[in-house]
Amino acid sequence: MKVELTDQHRWLEQLAGEWSVTGECSMGPDQPPITTEMRESARTMQGAWLVAEGSGDTPDGGSMMSLLQLGYDPARGKFVGTFTASMMTHLWLYEGSLDASGKILTLDTVGPVFGGPEFGAPGSLAKYQDIIEIEDADHRVLRSRLQAPDGQWHPMMTARYTRRT
Repeated sequence: MKVELTDQHRWLEQLAGEWSVTGECSMGPDQPPITTEMRESARTMQGAWLVAEGSGDTPDGGSMMSLLQLGYDPARGKFVGTFTASMMTHLWLYEGSLDASGKILTLDTVGPVFGGPEFGAPGSLAKYQDIIEIEDADHRVLRSRLQAPDGQWHPMMTARYTRRT
């Protein structure tokens, strides 16, 4: 087997490197945002897959780890991937695409409802999007949002990435 790398695979290469991450998460409209600091180390597997490992402290003084894998499936014409984190048991499965500018990758997924009852019943599933926007070679932004039962999208988290090396 041999992988024929595409422009989409090459797009993922710009996410490789060592990153400092500052995040802000909203836990509800009447609660103050939670801020976090993380580090991410990302590499490609011979250009076919991006593997990004994150680590940082949680607001309660604990620590967390995360693992992101992203690739491109030419047969489906979609970016695909997974995300896991030590503070949750859900395996997030991604499928997404680039916008016309080539700077914004929107990844669709489904996961457990976070937040209040306006986002769904406890234990139910909701649609989410993780949106990666390339600002320049050394800066990118990740925005996560949740779709409420009424169809409206609500921002949940914003993370700003700055290249360290």
